Amino acid sequence: MADADTLNPDGTPKISKRAAEKEAKKAAAKAKKEASKSSAANTSAPPARPASNEPVDPFKQGWLKGVYNEKPVKEVQTRFPPEPNGYLHIGHAKAITVNFGFAKSYGGLCNLRYDDTNPAKEEEQFFVSIREMVEWLGFAPSRITYSSDDFDRLYELAEELVRRGKAYVCHCSAEEVKRRRGGPEHGPRSVCKDWSRTAEENLADFRAMRDGKYRAGEAHLRMKQYLGTKAEEYEVTEEDSAEVKKEKAKLKSLAENPALWDVAAYRVKNENYHHRTGDKWRIYPTYEFTHCLCDSFEGVSHSLCTVEFETLRPAYNWLLEALDHKLPSSDEKGPMQREYGRLNVEGTILSKRRIAMLVGGTTVGDSGAAADDVADGVDAIKLEEEGDEDTETPAEAIKAVTNGSSAGRKIPPVVRGWDDPRLFTLVALRRRGVPPGALKKFVLDLGVTKANSNTAIHTLDACIRTYLERTVPRLMLVLDPIKVTFTNLPDDYLEERDVPFDPKDKEKGTHKIPFTKVIYIDRDDFREADDPDFFRLSPGQSVGLMNAEHPISCKTFHKDPSTGKIDAIEAEYGAHVLPGKARIHWVGESAAHKSPVKAEVRIFNPLFKTARPNELDWKSGGYFDDVNPESEILYPNAMVERGFEEIRKNAPWPKEEGEKGGSSHPSCVRFQGLRTAFFALDTDSVVEEGKVVLNRIVSLKEDSGKR
Repeated sequence: MADADTLNPDGTPKISKRAAEKEAKKAAAKAKKEASKSSAANTSAPPARPASNEPVDPFKQGWLKGVYNEKPVKEVQTRFPPEPNGYLHIGHAKAITVNFGFAKSYGGLCNLRYDDTNPAKEEEQFFVSIREMVEWLGFAPSRITYSSDDFDRLYELAEELVRRGKAYVCHCSAEEVKRRRGGPEHGPRSVCKDWSRTAEENLADFRAMRDGKYRAGEAHLRMKQYLGTKAEEYEVTEEDSAEVKKEKAKLKSLAENPALWDVAAYRVKNENYHHRTGDKWRIYPTYEFTHCLCDSFEGVSHSLCTVEFETLRPAYNWLLEALDHKLPSSDEKGPMQREYGRLNVEGTILSKRRIAMLVGGTTVGDSGAAADDVADGVDAIKLEEEGDEDTETPAEAIKAVTNGSSAGRKIPPVVRGWDDPRLFTLVALRRRGVPPGALKKFVLDLGVTKANSNTAIHTLDACIRTYLERTVPRLMLVLDPIKVTFTNLPDDYLEERDVPFDPKDKEKGTHKIPFTKVIYIDRDDFREADDPDFFRLSPGQSVGLMNAEHPISCKTFHKDPSTGKIDAIEAEYGAHVLPGKARIHWVGESAAHKSPVKAEVRIFNPLFKTARPNELDWKSGGYFDDVNPESEILYPNAMVERGFEEIRKNAPWPKEEGEKGGSSHPSCVRFQGLRTAFFALDTDSVVEEGKVVLNRIVSLKEDSGKR
């Protein structure tokens, strides 16, 4: 009988690891032999194309494929519907890519729709920037539409909703609305006296709102959804059939969803001038009323939005069904809403309100809330952006900060503007030099599913770095130059070195750079004292030069007496110099070659000391105390080799996505600074006048440090 130690739990004999490996090899050899026989028997058949060579359409895979299969229509129609009250941020790159990419993959169309229903907060600069960013990412809207173009139609439908007894004019204050919805303690819910008025009374009052009888905050039209539903209406009893229980469970789900607690459909605006309709309207529809109806007007088949809107889907469907724009419990008619996970990059500020504080500065607690802001606070259930989770009204926030005092704390601006490269707005990422193709690749590499894509900044940087590595030319750039004079060379010494823009890609071409009696090297590449762990230039150690024939050795150096920094090195160059253990970059001095090109270089680091800036004190201004003083480091005297002029004239680098047909934006001038980082030309540059400003896009691959 076999010993228990030699048996598996199922009673079969145990096999030694070595014996198992032998059996596996035999099985593999047998399978290979059988495959060879099968191949020989089918020599007449053409070889199958390897699956790895076939392009994979990410929009026809996984979750997105499932969304299409739920509604496999012939004419797919999507839309990207931003509010024109701020600049788009990195999260919108995913929304743009998903909506436009999905439509394109299924042979459909995608509209760019401006959700312009809040006139006081909309500006022309935002409309222009939104369209530019969509096109920069490489997408062309099939139509550009405006919610405001449908104001007349929306108003007619609002009146129809009132006539059907599914909307009423409410005169409650914002505080009263919140209290009747359960308040912060999630207490019992109740309707107000206005809820039970007749359709005729509500219609007359709604028209009074339209005609200017009320000011902001005094009246608003609410949809009559499930706020008035009593708990006993969905309480299950023993006598209930399975079908009744199912219906009551559905009613309970709807009645307990805050998105269906009689949300606002229209509100009065004191600042009522609209950029497209002028002073025609005193009342404006809310997002909750406008969004789904405009989807229906435009024939949207698949309404794709981020996952936090999933709880709003019942409200979306409720209004469409209430106005016969959708069949009850069916996606056959009208738009079908589905939600994908949002893109969150850790350590970034994406809230428009908070970015505005960083851009313009702020005075915390210096005044009360504007009436229009209070009106917008009534019934507001639209989900806020990342970091904008505050639920109190502006008036409550101010009171909490100042304890009722009118005095405020003045906080200065932190960044230059909405396009400051330290931000993560799309205009800021473009200005920093991030290629649009890298952003799209980043989005698609993370995938599109129901789960949120929470990723770190270094993951984004790695994606950008990999993208740039294969698409941009290479130049030598010295951040903090030290002058090197070769004492063994004549004053007119000149070597014209023929250098490729990319040794791995001949298509990028070559250029000539001058090597002369005077060159400049980076301060980091020299030490005044020898160090066995330092492999670059020092008094007792020679070093090689990239793109030069011979190494160099230091003979002596000089310091600026006022700063104590080394400002000049005397050295020798030639075959007699011992080869060094490393090679460094340099820039030659030659007036005839207009070398070097002088530049200011900006190196960007995280804007805040903490990795979680959204958790800082944004109400009383405490965020300012955490600003990183080294978020931007300037090198005002940097030098670039003369090849810079050639790559500037041949930009964009690369010619892809929205820059495929060319671009006048300075940031499309991109290159890799050898041994340094990837750089792009900044908008502050005036190259014709000799002003070159470069932004670091990302660093090179992290390593243990240059030696």
